Parts: sequence; structure tokens; C-alpha cells
Amino acid sequence: MTVLCHETAAWKALERHYREEMAEFDIVQGFADDPGRLAALSQQAPHVFADLSKNRITPRTGELLTALAQECGLVESRDRMFAGAPINTSEGRAAMHWLLRMPRDGGLLRDRPMEAPVRTALDAVHDTLDAMLALAEQVRSRPEITDIVNIGIGGSHLGPEVVVNALEDWRSPDKRFHFVSNVDGHELGHVLSRVRPESTLFLVASKSFTTAETMLNAHSARTWFLANGGTLEGDCAIADHFIALTTNVAAAAAFGIRRTLGFWDWVGGRYSLWSAIGLPIAIAVGATHFRALLAGAHAMDAHFVTAPLARNLPVRLGLLDIWYRNFHGFGSRCIAPYSHGLRRLTAYLQQLEMESNGKQVDAQGRPVAVATSAVVWGEPGTNGQHAFFQMLHQGPDVIPVEFIAMRDGGKYLGAHQHSLLINAVAQAQALMVGRRQESSEKYCPGNRPSNFLLLQQLDPASLGALIALYEHRVFVTGAIWGINSFDQWGVELGKNLARDLAERQERGDWQDVDASTAGLMRRLIAADLP
Repeated sequence: MTVLCHETAAWKALERHYREEMAEFDIVQGFADDPGRLAALSQQAPHVFADLSKNRITPRTGELLTALAQECGLVESRDRMFAGAPINTSEGRAAMHWLLRMPRDGGLLRDRPMEAPVRTALDAVHDTLDAMLALAEQVRSRPEITDIVNIGIGGSHLGPEVVVNALEDWRSPDKRFHFVSNVDGHELGHVLSRVRPESTLFLVASKSFTTAETMLNAHSARTWFLANGGTLEGDCAIADHFIALTTNVAAAAAFGIRRTLGFWDWVGGRYSLWSAIGLPIAIAVGATHFRALLAGAHAMDAHFVTAPLARNLPVRLGLLDIWYRNFHGFGSRCIAPYSHGLRRLTAYLQQLEMESNGKQVDAQGRPVAVATSAVVWGEPGTNGQHAFFQMLHQGPDVIPVEFIAMRDGGKYLGAHQHSLLINAVAQAQALMVGRRQESSEKYCPGNRPSNFLLLQQLDPASLGALIALYEHRVFVTGAIWGINSFDQWGVELGKNLARDLAERQERGDWQDVDASTAGLMRRLIAADLP
């Protein structure tokens, strides 16, 4: 059985280190005591520079956290994932999202041995990728198609949405993109009110083609399409205006869809934007830029696999999350991207981290004796400064903040970009230094930790590297805690209960249902209740 993280010698050493040296540590004093602090606690990784110096850590903290990673078998866990082992133990699956962005010849990892099944899977990945990009270019070349409506939920929605939004400067100017996920009909209805059947392409993203929310929206879109001039065959047919991203070709065909792209059971939803689920991204930015997105992610994959733990950015960030969650007791982390393009990044990261690691049982079914995933939340700067930053600066809870900024603002340089960057740097400084000389209501305690991630610009390669960085960071924390970061049984519970309630409503059977749930259902379906 794997070692429990809190029973390791490194964990106990970290507890002593926190208690004796770090519980009262002041970041400002840390800079005064160590002239080399910035160099030791910052680094360049592929496409991302990270300044970690404004944290409640010292080089000694890093050494002890690295020892924890080694004692918990992080390297072995990572290598098993990159070997294609079934690390998603509850479902008996591999987690090979990294393979989706590996070049056919292995790219930066070509010198690592590759097992035959992984080699075969890589060939299949590139066959599908080539087909997807060819389809994307075909759609891009059709001027009569002006609107792309992506219908999905979870990762098949958030991943493409965050990337398409982020790469606005790289998008085709003659196509509009709409993302529908909520089963609330207002979302789909408002989109449909702005498009026309003859100029709209619907992408239905569901691996099984049975996902309840996605299929309800897809069938409603189909009904609208046929009621507003669309046809089953001939001109303006469903087959020309719907594409399925699914492995259930038969169900898609029954729907009227003839064009499908599939993917594999080792692609989890929240890791799927690199697969056929990324078709809306490829339509938006084109084949060349989609390949650049993959290349940036692959560069971060290679860094994660080859860099020493002490200079491995996903490892350093993941261990820092362990340090704050389990030793300082910080229960949340704020993401503050100083980029309009990254306005949906926090929603994506919420799913990536909290769905992956929001668990209290480890991969072997044992209770986890320590806290796991923090609450991830945030809003783009500078809007966040005028919303919740007051709490970050003066509230009683210490909440680590992660700033993300770009040196180059692309086509919108000048005063706007300069002001944006100055604000980001100033907020990080203010969190650290505070306002300690003032009394009463102006007092800000400072010593509030933050990371600062800096990209040269928000281009496809940099975005790919940034997202892969977060994926691997989540893997690191999950591996330390010993949990399976690739299943989501809590999500499945809610889905199963919703199906059960729908069936009970059909039968009028509320026996053995708790009083609150039964009462709410009766109130929802009763016509004579106020």
C-alpha cells in the first residue's frame, strides 16, 4: 500500500519547520534577511515566468517540501502516468491527456521509452487530430457559416470556451462563437434568438451522446432548427449543420448527424480540450495556431517530466499548495488574471482542481487524514480590485492570491496595458507590505502571500503551456495526498439522483424519499400550491 503523506518523516519535519520557524514568518523581513531570495524563489519555465518570492516560504521550506514529494513517490506516480498505466484506478483507465499534444515522433520526449500500446494510441491521436483540423479548415472556408454553437457541459464546455475567449486576437473575424451548457433554457434560447439555421453550425460534445444536459440542449436545438427552415435531408439539412464530438456514432446517426469525431476513455472531460472536443478552438484559430497550442502544452509536459523537482514549476506550485492547505490551514486560493482574455480561466480552474482533488478518500479507499482541495475562486483584474480585494487586504482570513499577467498586450498596447501591469504588480506589493504604520481602520496587516505568473503574451503556445502547468500542478497535489485525481463520483451521485427523481415523478412514487426532497418535488409539480 502507498505511504500516507501525513505519516512520512518529511511531513513531520515540515510540521516542526512550520511551528518553530514559519508560523510567524514575515515576507518583508525575509527579503531583508536574504539578498538572494528573489533568484531562489523564481524561475523561468516554458512560456511562463514565475515569481514565488512573495510567499511565506524559505529555501529550507522548499527543501522539505521536495523531500515530501520524494517520500510520497511523486516521481514514480508521474512516470506511471506518462507510461500509460491505469492510474485512474476506480475506473481502470489511464490518464493520457498529455499524449494528445505529443508530436507523432515523441517531440521533446522522444528519447523516453514508449510502450507499444502508447505508441499505437499516439498514432490514433494524430490520425484524429489531422481529421479534426481538416474539418476545422473546411468550416473556416465556408463564409455562409457565421455562427458556431458549442453544446456541451463540464470540460467539454469550459475548456473550449476558455481557450476561444483567450485567443480572441487570433480568431477568425467572420465567425461568432457561442457556448451553451446550462440546462436552463434561457441560455440556449438567447443564443438561438441571435442566429439563423442556414448560417449556424452546431457542435454537440458528449462522449457517450447520452449526457443528460447536453442531449436536452441538443434536441431543443434540433427542434428549433427544423421549425425554422432546417430540414432532415436536402438543402439546410441537419447533416450539414450539426457535428457530433462523440464515440457513439450510432446515436449521432439516429439524431441525423453524419459527421463525427471521437476520442478515448483515457481522456477525462476536464482534460479534453486538446482532443476532438477542441474542434471549436480549431475552427476559431485555425490548424496552425491549434498546433501551436498543443506545442506549448507539450513543452510544459516535457518540463514536468525532465526538470529536477526543486526547479520543476508544476511541482513547486503543487507543493506550495500543500504547504498552505495543510500546514497554514488556508482554505481557499484567489486567481487574479490581469487579462480580459482569461476572464473564464477561473471557472475552468475551479473544475480542474476541485473536481479532481475535492475528495476525502484516497485511491485505496482509505479516509484522507488531511485537508485536500482548496476553494478556487477569483475574477479578472482590475475589476476584482473594486470588488473583493478589500477582503484580501484587510479581512481576517489569509487568502493566497495568484496573479497572471502578460508583458505584451498584443494589439492593445500603450496606456491600457501599462496601467494593467502596474496595477497587478502594485496589488501583489500591497498584499505583502500592507499599511502597518497607520492605526484604526486604515491598517492593513500585509504579509499576505501571492504568486506572480508572467507570460510574454497571450498567444496559443503560451496559453497551452499555462493550462498544462495547472493540469500538472493538480496532479502533484493529488499524488501527495494519495487520491485519484481522475474520477468524479460526487458528480455522478447528483446525476444518478436526478434520474431517480425524474423516474419517481413519472410514477408519483415518493416512498422512502426524505421529507424535504419529497416536499420540494410535490411543490414543484403541484399546480395548486402558491
